[in-house]
Amino acid sequence: MHADDDVQRYRAIWISDIHLGTKACKAEFLLDFLRRTECETLYLVGDIIDGWRLKRHWYWPQAHNDVVQKLLRKARKGTRVVYLPGNHDEGARQFVGLTFGGVEVHDDHIHTTADGRRLLVIHGDQFDVVVRYAKWLAHIGDTAYVVLLACNTWVNALRRRLGFQYWSLSAYLKHKAKTAVEFIGRFERALAEEARRRGVDGVVCGHVHTAQMADMQGVLYTNDGDWVESCTALVEHHTGELEILRWTEMMKDRPALQREDPLDEDRAAA
Repeated sequence: MHADDDVQRYRAIWISDIHLGTKACKAEFLLDFLRRTECETLYLVGDIIDGWRLKRHWYWPQAHNDVVQKLLRKARKGTRVVYLPGNHDEGARQFVGLTFGGVEVHDDHIHTTADGRRLLVIHGDQFDVVVRYAKWLAHIGDTAYVVLLACNTWVNALRRRLGFQYWSLSAYLKHKAKTAVEFIGRFERALAEEARRRGVDGVVCGHVHTAQMADMQGVLYTNDGDWVESCTALVEHHTGELEILRWTEMMKDRPALQREDPLDEDRAAA
């Protein structure tokens, strides 16, 4: 449990692409983030649980269960939690319009910032041509991505032994690959155009695992990133200002990641 002055408070927080159920998920980093932040509205912008991977191989360590319990506890304690399923947890889309354990399920949602801007919140896979029209190819790409993330794990195990901070090999290679850069660019333009079509000021999405905030010809494009590579979140301050938090960088000035049970406070309250 952390003292109140150790908690950062925001008006809204957006996180996505956690991929619970995979070895690549940085659950410990996410738990640290969830313990140290509070907000009025928490958006879960898709791919929270990786149903694709769990169908092939069951992997569910205690830390992944702790993340789910922590999110549910925030809902019980008064945080509005809005869940917008993505392609990896698309099974949850059958529950759009319902509320479970205080968690609202939506296909998309309009968020109004403190300074009056209207933002479309959506996972974004709906604008990925491969996911929509060639899902078999998306699954092949997902398998290749798993291999890359496994390499990422080995690289960072070596970096830890040498005393270096976490660094994402997969994110680095993705940003260096011309085709990946072009795909992300098309994705960003498609989401910005959808926001323009709906008459809103901007869009918040996930899906491509690349945290970004940019003006797209008068439309604000924001992507909250992921928790398998970059460990990033989008936050709204109480003034309405938006900011991307890169959690591993923010952890550098603090002691090593604490490994206490994040649910100790729940058990104490019970």
